[in-house]
Amino acid sequence: MRFVQMVFAIVLVSMVSALPVLAGEATPKKWRILYVEGGPYTNYQQLLAGTARGLARLGLIANGNVAIPAETESSREMWEWLSKNAGGNRIEFLRDGYYSANWDSSERERTKEAILKRIQEKKDVDMIWAFGTWSGLDMAGSVKNIPIFSMSVSDAVGAGIARSWEDSGQDNLHAQVEPGRYKRQIAVFHEVFKFKRLGIPYEDTPEGRSTCAMDEIEAAADELGIELVRCTTPLDLPDPNESFQNLQQCVKTLSTSSDAIYLTLSSGIQGERMVELLQPIIDAGIPSFSQGGPNEVKLGVLMSLAQASFLDWGQFEADCMAKVINGEKPRNVNQIFEPALGLAINLKMAMLIGWNPPLEILAAVDEIYQQIQNAQ
Repeated sequence: MRFVQMVFAIVLVSMVSALPVLAGEATPKKWRILYVEGGPYTNYQQLLAGTARGLARLGLIANGNVAIPAETESSREMWEWLSKNAGGNRIEFLRDGYYSANWDSSERERTKEAILKRIQEKKDVDMIWAFGTWSGLDMAGSVKNIPIFSMSVSDAVGAGIARSWEDSGQDNLHAQVEPGRYKRQIAVFHEVFKFKRLGIPYEDTPEGRSTCAMDEIEAAADELGIELVRCTTPLDLPDPNESFQNLQQCVKTLSTSSDAIYLTLSSGIQGERMVELLQPIIDAGIPSFSQGGPNEVKLGVLMSLAQASFLDWGQFEADCMAKVINGEKPRNVNQIFEPALGLAINLKMAMLIGWNPPLEILAAVDEIYQQIQNAQ
């Protein structure tokens, strides 16, 4: 009898060991993440922090409370912190996996080649976070076998990163999009001020146009009967001071030739110098609108749409990443982000340009700033 029991036990153990491992019982894969950007930009910092917090809420990392540096727009310090402190067993922020071209076109090409060489030789990258238009184009155009998340791009479709709003066009690509966002901005700005001539500073290159979603701006102007007063200049440059001076010259020119100014996304917008940038607008007594959002309203731009917080935006990205980590193709994950929108106004700037907001406008405001941050 004991012999029969022993044989039965051996057979049972063999049968159990031959069963397939159920989903969730195996040691989970640890996803090694690489970061690439065209250059430093405050929105990249904000979205990186929001995404880290979203990943922590989902349990994919242990600690997402990365601080945003106060004296720089670089996200390198944040990445280094995450590589050391994020923890958890599902995601690794590669300590040497941070790449920035610093808004230098020659450095951009070297950065792309370095990443491609790393992928081919070291084979230690499982997911790429590409921040901005430059990196989105470079990674989507060159990497076909590693999941890519194209993030913080004004118009991923217009830039040629994604095929359409609904379809990225590549199995390994997820490109967050927000259809019609900038047309809505122009429409709201025009509804309040009824301007005829709208000043637009931007870089007139294919990537410069896509960065500021120029196609959407032009479509909105056509529909509303607005004349666009253009000032074209290089805005995303390795030298932050040169970027600022170029934008500042455009603002001076447009302040005397436009009824209102729409400040597009660029590295020329620098928080600590915003008051200096806006002085010609104050002197001309005309309204300004920030394409970048409420953070720039806090710094003195008159108004913007109170778009979703970077925490909401980051949670959206984190949720999409979780689906990919759990087995879905990036292309099959919804890439349309549709936040609720309100209005943000800086009342100090309103006073400086002599505008008294009507009560119906104030009733629609979600974010009000009483002062200009960094003003002396």
